[in-house]
Amino acid sequence: HVQLVESGGGSVEAGGSLNLSCVGWPNTDNRYCTAWSRQAPGKEREGVAAIDSDGTVKYAESVKGRFTISRDNARGPLYLQMNSLQPEDTAMYYCAADVYRFGLGSGYRYWGQGTQVTVS
Repeated sequence: HVQLVESGGGSVEAGGSLNLSCVGWPNTDNRYCTAWSRQAPGKEREGVAAIDSDGTVKYAESVKGRFTISRDNARGPLYLQMNSLQPEDTAMYYCAADVYRFGLGSGYRYWGQGTQVTVS
C-alpha cells in the first residue's frame, strides 16, 4: 500500500526558499518514478518536476533554474528545493509516484494530499 505524505510547505516572501519533502513511496523499488505537481486556485494541476530511479529529471519551463527535484533511493524522501519563489508559485503542491511513468503528466497512480505554498 502506497501512501504519500508531503511536508515543508509554508508562507514565504518573494525571493525566499522552501524545501518540500515527500515520504511513503517504495524507494527501494527502482521501477518507481516520482514527481511534483501543483495546483493554484482556479487553475488546472500542472506538473512541476519529475525524477526517475536513475536520476533523470525533467522540469516545467516555469521553474527551470529555480527548483531542484531529488530523491534518496536508500532512505526514501523525495524533495523539491524551491528557490527564488514568486507569487505565481503559490499553490498546493502534490507529490506523485508510479511505476514506469516518467514525466510531468497527471497520470500517476499515487498522490499525496498536498502541502500549501504561499508566496507574498
